[in-house]
Amino acid sequence: MKKKTEVSLSRAHIYYTGRVQGVGFRYESESLAHKVGGLTGFVKNLPDGRVELICEGEKKKIEKLLLDIRQSCLGRHIRKTDCNWEAPTNEFDDFTIEFHL
Repeated sequence: MKKKTEVSLSRAHIYYTGRVQGVGFRYESESLAHKVGGLTGFVKNLPDGRVELICEGEKKKIEKLLLDIRQSCLGRHIRKTDCNWEAPTNEFDDFTIEFHL
């Protein structure tokens, strides 16, 4: 009898600094998250000019999303990335763009 492999979920809370607003950052991040699949969370602009991204799912999928963002056309706009790994809260149903500041 085969053992069922339990998938461990993670949560990444990321702040991107640079020219990350007004360049399609949220839309491209959402598209890339859906392409990776199995991720939930959000991306939004902050009043101070940064972009905040919270993502939950398998750690390897989150890492893939972060790499995809960095390697996409968005990468040239990112000056700094602050990433904190946290315990997942399971509060999200999908990965979305938040439009309010």
